[in-house]
Amino acid sequence: MDATYQSWGRFPAARQSGVVPNHRDAPLPLDRASGNTYLPFGNGRSYGDSCLNDGGVLIDCRGLDRVIAFDATAGVLRCEAGVLLADILPLILPEGWFLPVTPGTQFVTVGGAIANDVHGKNHHVAGTLGRHVRRFELLRSDGSRRICSPRKNTEWFRATVGGLGLTGVITWAEIQLKPVANAAIEQEVIRFSGLREFFELSRESEVSHEYTVSWVDSLAGGAALGRGLFIRGNHAGEGAGPVPGAPGRPVEFPLDPPFPLLNRLTLRAFNTLYYRKQLSKQKRALVHCEPFFYPLDRVRKWYRLYGPKGLLQHQSVIPHEAGEAAVRELLERSLNAGAGSFLTVLKEFGPLPSAGMMSFPRPGVTLTLDFANRGRKTLALLDELDSVVREAGGAVNPYKDARMSAESFQAFFPQWRAFTAYADPCFSSSFWRRVTDGARVKQEVPA
Repeated sequence: MDATYQSWGRFPAARQSGVVPNHRDAPLPLDRASGNTYLPFGNGRSYGDSCLNDGGVLIDCRGLDRVIAFDATAGVLRCEAGVLLADILPLILPEGWFLPVTPGTQFVTVGGAIANDVHGKNHHVAGTLGRHVRRFELLRSDGSRRICSPRKNTEWFRATVGGLGLTGVITWAEIQLKPVANAAIEQEVIRFSGLREFFELSRESEVSHEYTVSWVDSLAGGAALGRGLFIRGNHAGEGAGPVPGAPGRPVEFPLDPPFPLLNRLTLRAFNTLYYRKQLSKQKRALVHCEPFFYPLDRVRKWYRLYGPKGLLQHQSVIPHEAGEAAVRELLERSLNAGAGSFLTVLKEFGPLPSAGMMSFPRPGVTLTLDFANRGRKTLALLDELDSVVREAGGAVNPYKDARMSAESFQAFFPQWRAFTAYADPCFSSSFWRRVTDGARVKQEVPA
Protein backbone atom coordinates (compact mmCIF):
# COMPACT_ATOMS: atom_id res chain seq x y z
CA MET A 1 0.00 0.00 0.00
CA ASP A 2 1.03 3.62 -0.56
CA ALA A 3 2.99 4.83 2.46
CA THR A 4 2.38 8.51 1.71
CA TYR A 5 -0.97 8.75 3.52
CA GLN A 6 -2.00 12.36 4.13
CA SER A 7 -4.48 14.31 6.22
CA TRP A 8 -7.41 16.22 4.76
CA GLY A 9 -5.55 19.51 5.09
CA ARG A 10 -2.50 18.10 3.20
CA PHE A 11 -0.22 19.76 5.76
CA PRO A 12 2.18 18.84 7.18
CA ALA A 13 3.67 16.25 4.86
CA ALA A 14 4.48 12.88 6.41
CA ARG A 15 6.27 9.84 5.10
CA GLN A 16 5.31 6.78 7.07
CA SER A 17 7.92 4.02 7.07
CA GLY A 18 5.21 1.48 6.42
CA VAL A 19 1.54 0.61 6.53
CA VAL A 20 0.09 -2.60 7.96
CA PRO A 21 -3.49 -3.71 7.31
CA ASN A 22 -5.71 -4.52 10.28
CA HIS A 23 -7.91 -7.54 9.70
CA ARG A 24 -10.65 -8.84 11.96
CA ASP A 25 -9.93 -11.62 14.46
CA ALA A 26 -6.19 -11.45 13.84
CA PRO A 27 -3.40 -10.18 16.08
CA LEU A 28 -1.75 -6.97 15.04
CA PRO A 29 1.45 -7.79 13.14
CA LEU A 30 3.51 -5.39 15.25
CA ASP A 31 7.17 -5.86 16.06
CA ARG A 32 7.30 -4.40 19.57
CA ALA A 33 11.07 -4.89 19.75
CA SER A 34 11.77 -2.93 16.56
CA GLY A 35 11.46 0.50 18.15
CA ASN A 36 8.84 1.47 15.55
CA THR A 37 5.88 3.60 16.56
CA TYR A 38 2.40 2.70 15.35
CA LEU A 39 -0.85 4.62 14.84
CA PRO A 40 -4.35 3.55 13.70
CA PHE A 41 -5.50 5.26 10.48
CA GLY A 42 -9.16 5.54 9.49
CA ASN A 43 -10.18 7.59 6.47
CA GLY A 44 -7.76 10.51 6.87
CA ARG A 45 -10.36 13.21 7.52
CA SER A 46 -8.48 14.85 10.38
CA TYR A 47 -7.15 18.19 9.17
CA GLY A 48 -3.66 18.11 10.66
CA ASP A 49 -1.15 15.55 11.86
CA SER A 50 -3.09 13.70 14.55
CA CYS A 51 -3.70 10.94 11.98
CA LEU A 52 -0.09 10.90 10.72
CA ASN A 53 2.99 9.11 12.00
CA ASP A 54 5.98 10.58 10.21
CA GLY A 55 8.81 8.05 10.24
CA GLY A 56 6.57 5.44 11.88
CA VAL A 57 3.99 2.88 10.81
CA LEU A 58 0.26 3.35 10.20
CA ILE A 59 -2.27 0.61 10.93
CA ASP A 60 -4.86 0.87 8.16
CA CYS A 61 -8.22 0.08 9.76
CA ARG A 62 -10.46 0.29 6.71
CA GLY A 63 -10.36 -3.50 6.45
CA LEU A 64 -12.56 -3.59 9.55
CA ASP A 65 -15.62 -2.77 7.45
CA ARG A 66 -18.34 -5.14 8.64
CA VAL A 67 -21.65 -4.33 10.32
CA ILE A 68 -21.88 -6.99 13.02
CA ALA A 69 -25.44 -6.50 14.28
CA PHE A 70 -28.29 -4.01 14.05
CA ASP A 71 -31.23 -4.17 16.43
CA ALA A 72 -33.85 -2.18 14.53
CA THR A 73 -36.25 -2.34 17.47
CA ALA A 74 -33.92 -0.92 20.12
CA GLY A 75 -31.80 1.17 17.73
CA VAL A 76 -28.49 -0.39 18.72
CA LEU A 77 -25.79 -0.80 16.07
CA ARG A 78 -22.61 -2.83 16.48
CA CYS A 79 -20.02 -2.54 13.75
CA GLU A 80 -16.31 -2.78 13.14
CA ALA A 81 -14.26 0.36 13.53
CA GLY A 82 -13.45 0.85 9.85
CA VAL A 83 -17.09 1.26 8.82
CA LEU A 84 -17.86 4.74 7.46
CA LEU A 85 -20.81 6.77 8.68
CA ALA A 86 -21.78 6.92 4.99
CA ASP A 87 -22.16 3.11 5.09
CA ILE A 88 -24.33 3.22 8.20
CA LEU A 89 -26.92 5.80 7.14
CA PRO A 90 -28.49 3.78 4.27
CA LEU A 91 -28.92 0.89 6.70
CA ILE A 92 -30.49 2.71 9.64
CA LEU A 93 -32.55 5.53 8.04
CA PRO A 94 -35.13 3.25 6.37
CA GLU A 95 -35.67 1.60 9.76
CA GLY A 96 -36.40 4.92 11.47
CA TRP A 97 -33.04 5.64 13.13
CA PHE A 98 -30.32 8.24 12.79
CA LEU A 99 -26.86 8.87 14.22
CA PRO A 100 -27.07 10.41 17.72
CA VAL A 101 -24.21 12.80 16.85
CA THR A 102 -22.58 13.36 13.48
CA PRO A 103 -19.71 15.61 12.37
CA GLY A 104 -19.81 17.69 9.19
CA THR A 105 -18.77 14.81 6.94
CA GLN A 106 -20.12 11.28 6.66
CA PHE A 107 -16.81 10.00 5.31
CA VAL A 108 -15.24 9.25 8.68
CA THR A 109 -14.83 5.84 10.25
CA VAL A 110 -16.60 4.85 13.44
CA GLY A 111 -13.24 4.25 15.12
CA GLY A 112 -11.97 7.66 14.06
CA ALA A 113 -15.18 9.35 15.22
CA ILE A 114 -14.78 7.79 18.67
CA ALA A 115 -11.03 8.46 18.87
CA ASN A 116 -11.76 12.14 18.21
CA ASP A 117 -15.01 12.20 20.22
CA VAL A 118 -16.63 14.17 17.42
CA HIS A 119 -19.37 16.73 17.94
CA GLY A 120 -22.11 18.04 15.69
CA LYS A 121 -24.81 20.64 15.29
CA ASN A 122 -26.73 19.21 18.26
CA HIS A 123 -24.02 19.47 20.92
CA HIS A 124 -26.21 21.70 23.09
CA VAL A 125 -28.70 18.83 23.55
CA ALA A 126 -26.72 15.63 22.84
CA GLY A 127 -23.09 16.35 23.71
CA THR A 128 -20.37 14.42 21.88
CA LEU A 129 -20.55 11.03 20.17
CA GLY A 130 -18.78 9.35 23.10
CA ARG A 131 -21.85 9.87 25.28
CA HIS A 132 -23.78 7.51 22.98
CA VAL A 133 -21.17 4.76 22.68
CA ARG A 134 -22.32 1.75 24.71
CA ARG A 135 -19.07 -0.18 24.50
CA PHE A 136 -16.12 -1.07 22.27
CA GLU A 137 -13.19 -3.45 22.12
CA LEU A 138 -9.69 -2.03 22.55
CA LEU A 139 -6.77 -4.02 21.11
CA ARG A 140 -3.33 -3.18 22.51
CA SER A 141 0.05 -3.76 20.91
CA ASP A 142 0.75 -6.62 23.37
CA GLY A 143 -2.24 -8.50 21.95
CA SER A 144 -4.50 -7.91 24.95
CA ARG A 145 -8.14 -7.00 24.36
CA ARG A 146 -10.41 -5.01 26.67
CA ILE A 147 -14.14 -4.45 26.46
CA CYS A 148 -14.61 -0.82 27.52
CA SER A 149 -17.83 0.92 28.43
CA PRO A 150 -19.03 3.67 30.78
CA ARG A 151 -19.36 0.94 33.45
CA LYS A 152 -16.60 -1.53 32.59
CA ASN A 153 -12.94 -0.56 32.27
CA THR A 154 -14.30 2.95 32.72
CA GLU A 155 -10.97 4.79 32.76
CA TRP A 156 -9.85 2.99 29.60
CA PHE A 157 -13.15 4.05 28.01
CA ARG A 158 -12.56 7.67 29.03
CA ALA A 159 -8.96 7.61 27.77
CA THR A 160 -9.82 6.04 24.41
CA VAL A 161 -12.80 8.29 23.63
CA GLY A 162 -11.08 11.43 22.36
CA GLY A 163 -7.68 9.74 22.80
CA LEU A 164 -6.62 10.32 19.17
CA GLY A 165 -5.87 6.65 18.55
CA LEU A 166 -3.04 6.54 21.09
CA THR A 167 -4.44 3.99 23.54
CA GLY A 168 -4.68 1.14 21.01
CA VAL A 169 -6.91 0.04 18.14
CA ILE A 170 -10.68 0.13 18.49
CA THR A 171 -11.78 -3.04 16.68
CA TRP A 172 -15.56 -2.74 17.03
CA ALA A 173 -18.04 -0.46 18.73
CA GLU A 174 -21.68 -0.44 19.77
CA ILE A 175 -23.67 2.78 19.44
CA GLN A 176 -27.13 3.79 20.63
CA LEU A 177 -28.97 5.44 17.73
CA LYS A 178 -31.79 8.00 17.90
CA PRO A 179 -35.29 7.49 16.48
CA VAL A 180 -36.52 9.61 13.57
CA ALA A 181 -39.71 9.55 11.51
CA ASN A 182 -38.02 9.98 8.14
CA ALA A 183 -34.99 11.45 6.34
CA ALA A 184 -36.26 15.04 6.31
CA ILE A 185 -35.17 18.10 8.31
CA GLU A 186 -37.34 21.15 8.92
CA GLN A 187 -34.69 23.78 8.22
CA GLU A 188 -34.70 27.49 8.90
CA VAL A 189 -32.04 29.91 7.65
CA ILE A 190 -31.89 33.38 9.22
CA ARG A 191 -29.63 36.20 8.10
CA PHE A 192 -28.02 38.01 11.07
CA SER A 193 -26.19 41.32 11.01
CA GLY A 194 -23.44 40.79 13.62
CA LEU A 195 -22.21 38.93 16.67
CA ARG A 196 -24.76 40.34 19.09
CA GLU A 197 -27.61 39.09 16.93
CA PHE A 198 -25.90 35.70 16.56
CA PHE A 199 -25.84 35.19 20.32
CA GLU A 200 -29.48 36.24 20.63
CA LEU A 201 -30.47 33.73 17.94
CA SER A 202 -28.32 31.03 19.47
CA ARG A 203 -29.86 31.35 22.95
CA GLU A 204 -33.37 31.43 21.48
CA SER A 205 -32.73 28.43 19.19
CA GLU A 206 -31.14 26.17 21.82
CA VAL A 207 -34.59 25.78 23.38
CA SER A 208 -36.58 25.22 20.20
CA HIS A 209 -34.20 23.46 17.81
CA GLU A 210 -32.08 20.33 18.08
CA TYR A 211 -29.56 21.47 15.47
CA THR A 212 -27.94 24.89 15.26
CA VAL A 213 -24.91 26.26 13.44
CA SER A 214 -23.95 29.44 11.63
CA TRP A 215 -21.78 30.51 8.73
CA VAL A 216 -19.94 33.81 9.22
CA ASP A 217 -18.67 36.25 6.61
CA SER A 218 -15.04 36.50 7.70
CA LEU A 219 -14.36 39.55 5.51
CA ALA A 220 -17.12 41.77 6.88
CA GLY A 221 -15.67 44.41 9.17
CA GLY A 222 -16.85 47.38 11.20
CA ALA A 223 -20.46 47.25 12.28
CA ALA A 224 -20.98 44.16 10.11
CA LEU A 225 -18.25 42.13 11.84
CA GLY A 226 -19.54 38.64 12.48
CA ARG A 227 -22.54 38.85 10.17
CA GLY A 228 -23.72 35.61 8.64
CA LEU A 229 -26.42 32.99 8.23
CA PHE A 230 -27.88 31.13 11.20
CA ILE A 231 -29.06 27.62 10.29
CA ARG A 232 -31.30 25.66 12.61
CA GLY A 233 -33.41 22.56 12.22
CA ASN A 234 -35.34 19.67 13.69
CA HIS A 235 -36.11 16.20 12.40
CA ALA A 236 -39.42 16.30 10.56
CA GLY A 237 -42.41 14.46 11.96
CA GLU A 238 -44.69 12.01 10.20
CA GLY A 239 -47.03 14.71 8.92
CA ALA A 240 -44.43 17.17 7.69
CA GLY A 241 -45.19 16.57 4.02
CA PRO A 242 -43.43 14.77 1.17
CA VAL A 243 -39.87 13.87 2.17
CA PRO A 244 -37.35 15.40 -0.26
CA GLY A 245 -35.23 12.90 -2.13
CA ALA A 246 -31.54 12.44 -1.48
CA PRO A 247 -29.27 14.57 -3.67
CA GLY A 248 -27.61 13.02 -6.71
CA ARG A 249 -24.07 11.84 -7.08
CA PRO A 250 -21.42 14.20 -5.74
CA VAL A 251 -19.02 15.92 -8.09
CA GLU A 252 -15.26 15.95 -7.78
CA PHE A 253 -13.31 19.19 -7.86
CA PRO A 254 -11.81 18.78 -11.32
CA LEU A 255 -8.26 20.08 -10.97
CA ASP A 256 -5.42 20.48 -8.51
CA PRO A 257 -4.25 24.07 -9.22
CA PRO A 258 -0.64 25.11 -8.54
CA PHE A 259 -1.84 28.05 -6.40
CA PRO A 260 -4.80 28.77 -4.07
CA LEU A 261 -7.99 29.74 -5.88
CA LEU A 262 -9.19 31.44 -2.71
CA ASN A 263 -8.03 35.02 -2.19
CA ARG A 264 -9.56 38.18 -0.75
CA LEU A 265 -11.14 39.10 -4.10
CA THR A 266 -12.80 35.75 -4.75
CA LEU A 267 -13.74 35.33 -1.09
CA ARG A 268 -15.31 38.76 -0.83
CA ALA A 269 -17.43 38.10 -3.92
CA PHE A 270 -18.49 34.68 -2.68
CA ASN A 271 -19.24 35.85 0.86
CA THR A 272 -21.39 38.75 -0.34
CA LEU A 273 -23.39 36.54 -2.69
CA TYR A 274 -23.76 33.77 -0.10
CA TYR A 275 -24.82 36.18 2.65
CA ARG A 276 -27.55 37.54 0.39
CA LYS A 277 -28.45 34.24 -1.31
CA GLN A 278 -32.01 34.49 0.01
CA LEU A 279 -34.11 37.58 -0.56
CA SER A 280 -35.91 37.39 2.76
CA LYS A 281 -34.24 37.58 6.16
CA GLN A 282 -35.73 34.25 7.18
CA LYS A 283 -36.47 31.18 5.07
CA ARG A 284 -38.01 27.82 6.00
CA ALA A 285 -37.78 24.64 3.95
CA LEU A 286 -38.13 20.89 4.24
CA VAL A 287 -34.80 19.39 3.17
CA HIS A 288 -33.19 15.98 3.01
CA CYS A 289 -30.88 15.30 5.95
CA GLU A 290 -27.80 14.71 3.78
CA PRO A 291 -27.27 18.29 2.49
CA PHE A 292 -28.29 19.64 5.91
CA PHE A 293 -25.61 17.70 7.79
CA TYR A 294 -22.98 17.21 5.06
CA PRO A 295 -23.02 20.15 2.62
CA LEU A 296 -19.30 19.86 1.85
CA ASP A 297 -19.60 16.20 0.92
CA ARG A 298 -21.29 17.27 -2.30
CA VAL A 299 -17.86 18.23 -3.71
CA ARG A 300 -15.17 15.58 -3.40
CA LYS A 301 -11.60 16.75 -2.84
CA TRP A 302 -12.73 20.34 -2.22
CA TYR A 303 -9.43 20.87 -0.35
CA ARG A 304 -7.87 21.43 -3.78
CA LEU A 305 -9.31 24.97 -3.68
CA TYR A 306 -6.56 25.84 -1.20
CA GLY A 307 -3.67 24.94 -3.49
CA PRO A 308 -0.88 22.37 -3.22
CA LYS A 309 0.43 23.65 0.12
CA GLY A 310 -2.84 22.69 1.75
CA LEU A 311 -5.08 24.39 4.26
CA LEU A 312 -4.80 25.11 7.96
CA GLN A 313 -7.88 24.99 10.12
CA HIS A 314 -8.22 26.58 13.54
CA GLN A 315 -11.13 25.57 15.74
CA SER A 316 -11.32 27.01 19.21
CA VAL A 317 -13.74 26.92 22.10
CA ILE A 318 -14.05 29.90 24.46
CA PRO A 319 -15.93 29.88 27.80
CA HIS A 320 -19.31 31.59 27.50
CA GLU A 321 -18.40 34.53 29.73
CA ALA A 322 -15.51 35.52 27.44
CA GLY A 323 -17.07 34.24 24.23
CA GLU A 324 -18.33 37.33 22.44
CA ALA A 325 -15.24 39.44 23.11
CA ALA A 326 -12.81 36.64 22.17
CA VAL A 327 -14.67 35.70 18.99
CA ARG A 328 -14.69 39.38 18.00
CA GLU A 329 -10.92 39.56 18.52
CA LEU A 330 -10.29 36.34 16.58
CA LEU A 331 -12.29 37.64 13.63
CA GLU A 332 -10.65 41.07 13.78
CA ARG A 333 -7.13 39.62 13.87
CA SER A 334 -7.87 37.40 10.88
CA LEU A 335 -9.37 40.32 8.99
CA ASN A 336 -6.47 42.67 9.82
CA ALA A 337 -3.97 40.02 8.71
CA GLY A 338 -5.59 39.95 5.29
CA ALA A 339 -6.34 36.24 5.70
CA GLY A 340 -9.91 35.53 4.70
CA SER A 341 -11.43 32.30 5.96
CA PHE A 342 -13.62 30.48 3.44
CA LEU A 343 -15.46 28.18 5.85
CA THR A 344 -16.04 30.19 9.01
CA VAL A 345 -18.37 28.38 11.40
CA LEU A 346 -19.72 29.66 14.71
CA LYS A 347 -21.74 27.71 17.26
CA GLU A 348 -22.28 27.37 21.01
CA PHE A 349 -21.46 24.15 22.85
CA GLY A 350 -23.85 23.08 25.58
CA PRO A 351 -23.23 22.09 29.22
CA LEU A 352 -23.13 18.29 28.81
CA PRO A 353 -19.70 16.96 29.80
CA SER A 354 -17.73 15.10 27.14
CA ALA A 355 -17.17 11.39 27.62
CA GLY A 356 -13.42 11.45 27.00
CA MET A 357 -10.52 12.47 29.19
CA MET A 358 -8.93 14.38 26.27
CA SER A 359 -12.11 15.46 24.45
CA PHE A 360 -12.08 18.93 22.92
CA PRO A 361 -15.71 20.10 23.38
CA ARG A 362 -16.59 21.91 26.59
CA PRO A 363 -19.20 24.56 27.45
CA GLY A 364 -18.61 27.72 25.43
CA VAL A 365 -18.53 29.28 21.99
CA THR A 366 -16.71 27.48 19.19
CA LEU A 367 -15.31 29.26 16.13
CA THR A 368 -13.77 27.47 13.16
CA LEU A 369 -11.58 29.31 10.67
CA ASP A 370 -9.61 27.94 7.75
CA PHE A 371 -6.85 29.46 5.67
CA ALA A 372 -4.84 28.56 2.62
CA ASN A 373 -1.32 27.73 3.73
CA ARG A 374 0.85 30.69 2.76
CA GLY A 375 3.78 29.73 4.93
CA ARG A 376 5.19 31.84 7.77
CA LYS A 377 2.52 34.51 7.51
CA THR A 378 -0.26 32.00 8.05
CA LEU A 379 1.56 30.20 10.84
CA ALA A 380 2.25 33.48 12.63
CA LEU A 381 -1.44 34.42 12.46
CA LEU A 382 -2.45 31.07 13.92
CA ASP A 383 -0.01 31.53 16.78
CA GLU A 384 -1.69 34.89 17.44
CA LEU A 385 -5.10 33.23 17.47
CA ASP A 386 -3.79 30.62 19.93
CA SER A 387 -2.71 33.40 22.27
CA VAL A 388 -6.20 34.93 22.19
CA VAL A 389 -7.73 31.55 23.02
CA ARG A 390 -5.29 30.92 25.87
CA GLU A 391 -5.92 34.32 27.41
CA ALA A 392 -9.66 33.68 27.29
CA GLY A 393 -9.29 30.30 29.01
CA GLY A 394 -10.27 28.27 25.96
CA ALA A 395 -8.75 25.48 23.89
CA VAL A 396 -7.87 24.59 20.29
CA ASN A 397 -9.13 21.38 18.69
CA PRO A 398 -6.31 18.79 18.33
CA TYR A 399 -7.79 16.92 15.37
CA LYS A 400 -8.12 20.15 13.40
CA ASP A 401 -4.56 21.26 14.25
CA ALA A 402 -1.30 20.99 12.31
CA ARG A 403 1.00 23.42 14.11
CA MET A 404 0.14 24.48 17.67
CA SER A 405 3.06 24.60 20.09
CA ALA A 406 3.66 22.17 22.93
CA GLU A 407 3.25 25.08 25.35
CA SER A 408 -0.19 25.91 23.97
CA PHE A 409 -1.41 22.33 23.86
CA GLN A 410 -0.34 21.66 27.43
CA ALA A 411 -2.16 24.82 28.57
CA PHE A 412 -5.31 23.78 26.69
CA PHE A 413 -5.17 20.16 27.91
CA PRO A 414 -3.44 20.06 31.31
CA GLN A 415 -4.74 16.50 31.79
CA TRP A 416 -2.38 15.23 29.09
CA ARG A 417 0.15 13.87 31.60
CA ALA A 418 -2.49 11.76 33.33
CA PHE A 419 -3.57 10.51 29.90
CA THR A 420 -0.09 9.15 29.12
CA ALA A 421 -0.69 6.36 31.65
CA TYR A 422 -3.22 4.89 29.20
CA ALA A 423 -1.38 5.48 25.91
CA ASP A 424 0.02 2.33 24.34
CA PRO A 425 3.83 2.37 24.72
CA CYS A 426 4.20 1.43 21.03
CA PHE A 427 1.74 4.04 19.73
CA SER A 428 2.50 7.62 18.78
CA SER A 429 1.70 10.25 16.14
CA SER A 430 3.32 13.25 14.55
CA PHE A 431 0.92 15.43 16.53
CA TRP A 432 1.62 13.77 19.87
CA ARG A 433 5.38 14.05 19.56
CA ARG A 434 5.06 17.70 18.57
CA VAL A 435 2.81 18.79 21.42
CA THR A 436 4.44 16.77 24.18
CA ASP A 437 8.06 17.51 23.22
CA GLY A 438 8.51 13.83 22.46
CA ALA A 439 7.55 12.76 25.97
CA ARG A 440 7.52 9.00 26.41
CA VAL A 441 4.47 7.33 27.87
CA LYS A 442 4.68 5.70 31.26
CA GLN A 443 5.59 2.04 31.02
CA GLU A 444 3.47 1.11 34.03
CA VAL A 445 -0.12 1.23 32.85
CA PRO A 446 -3.27 0.74 34.92
CA ALA A 447 -4.69 -2.77 35.13
